[in-house]
Amino acid sequence: MDSQNITSVSQEKRTFSPSAAFKRQANLQTLSKYQRLYSESINTPDKFWAKQANEQLVWRKPFRQVLQWKPPHAKWFVGGKLNVSENCLDHHLGTARENKAALIFEGEPGDVRTITYRQLHFHVCRMAHFMENLGIKAGDRVAIYMPMIPEAVIAMLACARVGAVHTVIFGGFSAEAIKDRINDCHAKLVITADGGWRRGKIIELKANVDKAIAGAPCVHSVMVVKRCGNPVTMVEGRDVWWKEAWEGAPNCHDAKAFDSEHPLFILYTSGSTGKPKGVLHTSAGYLLGAKLSSHYVFDLKENDRYFCSADIGWITGHSYVVYGLLSNGSTVFLYEGAPNHPEPDRFWQMIDRHGLTILYTAPTAIRAFMRWGDNYVLRHRLDSLRLLGSVGEPINPEAWMWYHKMIGKKKCPIVDTWWQTETGSIMVTPLPGFTPTKPGSATLPFFGVKPMVVDSDGNEVPRNSGGKFVITQPWPSMLRTLWGDDERYKKAYYSEFARHPHYYFTGDGARQDKDGYFWIIGRIDDVLNVSGHRIGTVEVESALVSHPAVAEAAAVGRPDELKGQSLVVFVTLKSTAVASEELKEALRAHVGKEIGSLAKPDQVRFAASLPKTRSGKIMRRLLKELATNGEVKGDTTTLDDLSVIATLQTEE
Repeated sequence: MDSQNITSVSQEKRTFSPSAAFKRQANLQTLSKYQRLYSESINTPDKFWAKQANEQLVWRKPFRQVLQWKPPHAKWFVGGKLNVSENCLDHHLGTARENKAALIFEGEPGDVRTITYRQLHFHVCRMAHFMENLGIKAGDRVAIYMPMIPEAVIAMLACARVGAVHTVIFGGFSAEAIKDRINDCHAKLVITADGGWRRGKIIELKANVDKAIAGAPCVHSVMVVKRCGNPVTMVEGRDVWWKEAWEGAPNCHDAKAFDSEHPLFILYTSGSTGKPKGVLHTSAGYLLGAKLSSHYVFDLKENDRYFCSADIGWITGHSYVVYGLLSNGSTVFLYEGAPNHPEPDRFWQMIDRHGLTILYTAPTAIRAFMRWGDNYVLRHRLDSLRLLGSVGEPINPEAWMWYHKMIGKKKCPIVDTWWQTETGSIMVTPLPGFTPTKPGSATLPFFGVKPMVVDSDGNEVPRNSGGKFVITQPWPSMLRTLWGDDERYKKAYYSEFARHPHYYFTGDGARQDKDGYFWIIGRIDDVLNVSGHRIGTVEVESALVSHPAVAEAAAVGRPDELKGQSLVVFVTLKSTAVASEELKEALRAHVGKEIGSLAKPDQVRFAASLPKTRSGKIMRRLLKELATNGEVKGDTTTLDDLSVIATLQTEE
């Protein structure tokens, strides 16, 4: 066997099927129907996607060709014209949805706003006029750096309406990160807020923008929402308050039709080093992927109230807060602040208070809830919930079980989804009406997605073997290129296998089990090479989290002369557990029992918390640096809490 194959040894035998009641009402109820549609989407993709595009999207001009594919470049629905904002808003006017809540917003201080589809259309039309009056034209870039408030959604939809290309910059990024992104795409307009609330404090967003723009001469206008009322500097001739701009604009706006391949947005992935990658998504294919997957994966119904906890600064917020949900006419719940403010039961309070029916959140959030303790959950009924989802990274089986029992009360199907910024929409997922789920597995591919687990030469590996995870044929919501750097695009995603230049390499390791289910076992970059075995960090971390004392864990490798790499694990304990040398040994033995002696950690380090980005991803790069050098000197600008690293550096 190829020495580059990944050793995958974890086994999960538990399975959970949807209840008969859920199955009866599901949008897709049977495995046989899924298999028929999936087979059509893979074997006759032009026929399948033409039908879906015509049924799901509102076109101004019909497309003449479904796909032009010259690897690695795709054009979908060639010749067609549409407007993405029209598909999300105007399409619902004149129907029963026009007075339905499009957005329900709760701010961290407790303020609540509800905006109907008609009202949202009104807001977006006014903002579109103002943008045009500023001289923003189709193809111009607009940077959005805002808290999780309705105006952020309005800004995105207004950009789509006038054909401007938005780049949403996550509200936790520093002035330097903002400047890099603005300069890379040459944004003319920045839309921001005076501040945003986070754990009771004001994050001063406008001040960060001012610092960034000092080094970004391409920006000629800044629009500012008054959210927190903190003092800000307004530059005459450049800066304008949102409310003043909005009040002076007309109520209606004719949405222009744009080509199916017109750029919709650039979203920068935060690389650990070097220039950020600007992932480019275009209009029709992206919208179709987001809309169709939302309908089936979340089993959307007219009376659903859907809560995705992701910020719109990430792809999850783009696809599964804004475009996928609003194009389906759904009610979306937005929350501005932290999940533990003022107490660790804020999510559960909001679910009960607003009668939310679907929760889509990240494994890191789930593990944080576990760490804070069950009592915070048990204070609340949570009986409005009917479906749960997981996104962001592979979920540990024990975290999955806790989510199933404590939040879903053993009645809510869990859709554990795998996808990426680059894929645009969900790629591997259970469909909740019929898929038996296995804790920790994303299960089966979505329509039009043809994944494979391969060795380093691109040959498919046997079932239950670890390997590199690839997608072998194009799909509508795929990224088109990296903004301004097509060579980097080709190298990053389509150069891994010389004999298969059409394979999209995800960067992840995976295995496919005997039932055809996919298990993602971590980024290839995070795979550990221990005594000749390549072990995915996810499996080690899952083994640790299955111990009753552990809430969360991160595994990293450090250089070792004898083994190649030695395994260091950072462990956060549940509130009921006590750190001790005996517990360290017990955890080492537990991993040995769960996976095998080859994966026994060489060092176990207890941590009050792990370094994470504001989106909840563990920054293993910093932990690796800490394990190797005893200190962190790398870039920490995207950290949610800088004190975490300071604390870890003072501990053993």
